[in-house]
Amino acid sequence: MELSNILAPGSVRALGHLTSKKRILQELADTAAARFGLPASAVFDALQDRETLGPTGVGQGVALPHARVEGLEQVHGVFVRLEKPVDFDSVDRKPVDLVFGLFAPIDSGVDHLKALAMVSRTLRDRGTCVKLRSTDDPAALYAILTEGRTSRAA
Repeated sequence: MELSNILAPGSVRALGHLTSKKRILQELADTAAARFGLPASAVFDALQDRETLGPTGVGQGVALPHARVEGLEQVHGVFVRLEKPVDFDSVDRKPVDLVFGLFAPIDSGVDHLKALAMVSRTLRDRGTCVKLRSTDDPAALYAILTEGRTSRAA
């Protein structure tokens, strides 16, 4: 599996006006709704429900909010690079500026976990994060995220 299988160029954004975790989740929901034909409120509720289980801020300025959503046939992603970091209740208590939202079908099972592992590996790479933080061009962000990485997940 490659990141380009779940992330489309139109699902990558650079934003400077978000000021809270809730606004980030709403932006992810709105983008997913527009891109994948889903009701934004259902996507937002699914993201919020997942956050109540534990924060998805994984540290080093990265958050990986994810949810299973009714109406999807495959796993999809939305990436947002924030101009100013925002508190996301991260494990390291540092604000986030790189947010990858992952949306999976209700019954996706192992595909959701493989995609989450692949995104996590990609965003744990310090070099990748430095590159992502150096641009606000969506096309460049997409290229950085999808440059030749393949999954090692079984």
